Amino acid sequence: MKIGPGGTQPSPAWFKSSYSNGAGGECVECATEGARILLRDTKTGDELIASVGAQAWRSFTHALRRGWPEAL
Repeated sequence: MKIGPGGTQPSPAWFKSSYSNGAGGECVECATEGARILLRDTKTGDELIASVGAQAWRSFTHALRRGWPEAL
């Protein structure tokens, strides 16, 4: 991420899953930062939980669509 004017870093654009009901339940938010996918729990605010490469994220979401972990 590049540093913006004044030395501040722009905040990532976080988004929730389309399966999130908005009722304050358990949800993970994602954002992109270059070639990385950032993950955080909605309850932790701006605290980053994990950062993974884009290819690893694609492999993970593809496995979910195939029915993982039940498909193992």
